[in-house]
Amino acid sequence: MRTKALLHSGASPERWNSDGTTPLYLASVQGEAEIARLLMEAGASPGTESSGLGSEGTPLCAAACWGHTETIRQLLVHGADPNLCEDHGTGRSPLDWANHGRHPDAAEILRAAGAQQASQHPAS
Repeated sequence: MRTKALLHSGASPERWNSDGTTPLYLASVQGEAEIARLLMEAGASPGTESSGLGSEGTPLCAAACWGHTETIRQLLVHGADPNLCEDHGTGRSPLDWANHGRHPDAAEILRAAGAQQASQHPAS
């Protein structure tokens, strides 16, 4: 597996590409649960927001948007906050994205982990 070889050779699991997209975001949006797991085990933070053009947001929001349930599970197991909204806390939550994309299985997993829609978050 190419990802495993790159990580073993010392590649940073959090290195952004030239557009600002993180490897974990890319794995999450593509539903690559195994790659996401490898990246997080190598130190990638599930809360790091990607800023690449067309790739903005958190890994959990990306996976939820496309209904990638196994990737969502991996992110949650590795500490992803089910209520962390993208856009540095001002945007949509993972549950918002799952509902927007009409992915009830993804929404159910997120709710079981304590997720709420952004509009339902308690005031700080």
